[in-house]
Amino acid sequence: MNTVGIVTGGGRGMGYACAQRVAGLVDELLLVDRDAATANAARDVLAAENPGVTVESVALDITDAQGLAHLAERIGELGELRAVAHAAGISPSMGDWRDIFTVDLIGTALLAQALRPLAVSGTATVCFASMAPLLDPTPPDPAALAILDDPLDPRFLDRLREVLGPVVEKPGVAYGWAKRGVHRFVEQEAVRLGPSGARICSVSPGMIDTPQGRQEAAEQPSIAALIERTPLGRTGIADEVADVVAFALSDRASFLNGTDLLVDGGVMAAVRVAGRSTK
Repeated sequence: MNTVGIVTGGGRGMGYACAQRVAGLVDELLLVDRDAATANAARDVLAAENPGVTVESVALDITDAQGLAHLAERIGELGELRAVAHAAGISPSMGDWRDIFTVDLIGTALLAQALRPLAVSGTATVCFASMAPLLDPTPPDPAALAILDDPLDPRFLDRLREVLGPVVEKPGVAYGWAKRGVHRFVEQEAVRLGPSGARICSVSPGMIDTPQGRQEAAEQPSIAALIERTPLGRTGIADEVADVVAFALSDRASFLNGTDLLVDGGVMAAVRVAGRSTK
């Protein structure tokens, strides 16, 4: 049976870099992006670079439950689900707090819900999270965490706003909480998928030089400070994150499950060391 791979947000940036690697793991590659033109252009390049792989582009908003159901149907037609790199998401400058939660966390849960029935032994998924929640030294409110663990609750956003208050409407705060939700969702999903033999992890990039990353750096001076604190003394590149994703999706990582992979050049280590030295 043919093996199928999916990359969301696969038309550009880290998603495209992941698609280049997933193409080497499967027979059929579905390149998902909400921008049809971007997806089609990436499809054409990837198909030319990988003549033994069938590459399809899928114009889809990751928050579209009906569209995700059709995506799952298409996977079933093509073969067996082997690899999923879920890179689609938005950053703080790209939407308001509701948009950020809807795309980054609710969209992740909707995708997992659609693909769960297709999971078999050997299926591996990597969801993109972020180091953002790791930068917050404040212990999270347990009541907020309980709400965060149920992102498909119809009142999810309203309940979270009631507990966290108006501060959650700040895009940076919302982004950190949404990505914390991805970390926690992956842990829960690993338990759900366990009986099928499928695996799931998250990856948390640090300061990565992509168009989206540069946009955030231009609007948030704190990002420049984090780059300066990175022990390797530079930003990362999309290929470095994609290589970690490729390993996590490969059979060589067959016992890697339910955890987060921090790819940050050591900046979180520097933050933690500095924090210990001030105590």
